Amino acid sequence: MASVDEKYRSLLLGDEEKNTKWRFGVPPNYDVVNKLFEEERTNVWPVGSLEERVQSLVKNFEMEMFHKISSTDFRTIDLNKFTFCLNGRKPLSIEETSKLGGYNPFLQTSIPEEYRYYNAAKETAASSHQAFTATFPRGFALEIIQVYSGPPDIVFKFRHWGYMEGAFKSHAPTGERIEFFGVAIFKVNENDIILGVEFFFDPGELLGKLMKGPRLDGSVEKAVSSCPILRNTGKQQMKK
Repeated sequence: MASVDEKYRSLLLGDEEKNTKWRFGVPPNYDVVNKLFEEERTNVWPVGSLEERVQSLVKNFEMEMFHKISSTDFRTIDLNKFTFCLNGRKPLSIEETSKLGGYNPFLQTSIPEEYRYYNAAKETAASSHQAFTATFPRGFALEIIQVYSGPPDIVFKFRHWGYMEGAFKSHAPTGERIEFFGVAIFKVNENDIILGVEFFFDPGELLGKLMKGPRLDGSVEKAVSSCPILRNTGKQQMKK
């Protein structure tokens, strides 16, 4: 159940959520990932600051995207205008985004299917959730690093990180901290309701790091070694 002490996702609680249809049956509990966030975040933004407001908006948005089944239960977005865009791809409607579910909207790719270690088009919200929660038992934390402009076009830099203490798609855990950075644009109205989001980051950077651990049959390593995109992101960047 959701924690009564939830500090960062105000929309998780309240009378408005009494009839919400939750993807996994109950409201999510963020106690574990909040602990990681508080221990390792690089900034503590003052309450009421632009950075704190943006961080709260993003965390509430991600909570709804990952855990609410029906878009009519969303409180962060304008259902009639909302679009989701990754790295300049064709924008998706809320229905299309929800259908992909979980991490899948964030891991879309144009890489040929034979090279897709993680195929967002074939994963479900449930399989995506299972894969990443098993890999990051302490959670996959998010923080806002810098806000470049405020509403109506909020532009910010973010950081996502966690510890690979569980297997990912049969790749052994490394125990290492896995992190990546990106930039996003949130277009909002006068009430901070989201009209559209654009994310810019390299999904291959994340997936390459998750493939660092050995896999018994060696099949993925063979595919990765023949794909210049994953080969570079998965091996060269992990040395940094």
